[in-house]
Amino acid sequence: MLKPRIIPCLLIHNKGLVKTVKFNDPKYVGDPINVVRIFNEKEVDELIVLDIDASVKNEEPNYTLIEKLATECRMPLCYGGGIKNASQAQKIFNLGVEKIAISSSAILDINLIKEISKEVGAQSVVVIIDVKKKLFGGYDIYIYNGKKKVKKDLKNFILEIQELGVGEIVLNSIDNDGVMKGYDIDLISSIKSLINVPMTILGGAGTIDDIKEVVNKFGIIGVSAGSLFVFKGKYKAVLINYISKLDKVKIFDSISK
Repeated sequence: MLKPRIIPCLLIHNKGLVKTVKFNDPKYVGDPINVVRIFNEKEVDELIVLDIDASVKNEEPNYTLIEKLATECRMPLCYGGGIKNASQAQKIFNLGVEKIAISSSAILDINLIKEISKEVGAQSVVVIIDVKKKLFGGYDIYIYNGKKKVKKDLKNFILEIQELGVGEIVLNSIDNDGVMKGYDIDLISSIKSLINVPMTILGGAGTIDDIKEVVNKFGIIGVSAGSLFVFKGKYKAVLINYISKLDKVKIFDSISK
């Protein structure tokens, strides 16, 4: 039986790990390699690592860092940041990364999805869609770390990228990022029926109950979080952590109830 994946999402800024709030105010939380080693010991399902500088600064992916991460990582690794063509994706894939994440570049050139899918296989291509609520309902898509809104309809875009060979879709709520008050349930509800590939939701988790709520409502779904797995307590002390095996069992059991 398939089970939900519970996935830490790590952000790289100035070569260190940070956590943001609504895509702003990055707070340093540690060294990427050390954090990966901790997650190895905690038997994490999967890991997403995103370089939030590369696309904004029009830089190449940091292949040296990617290779170090892939070498250390004992769980499936999804890496994104600065990927603008299929050859870059293939180079990253060859370093040992299981999934290639694209966001701004795929939204600006939707055919990039097809090109990378042909190169590394559709199952390895992840498109991350950063969205923000509109004033009067619905959602806008943003690129470049939430700095630029694009004129694309979210539902149409989701249908288009599935036709082009995307292997997974990650929906990231800018409004909920780092707030730790729960996922945007309305966002998931509005698009879940359109998606026929694996889907992961990101943005807002503050407790294990937030993850359980999503699984209860939507069943088999990827649930990703940043703050939940790097902070502890109301003062947000940095402490790398993950869900206990007992909590996982409770979450998985909730699907059939």
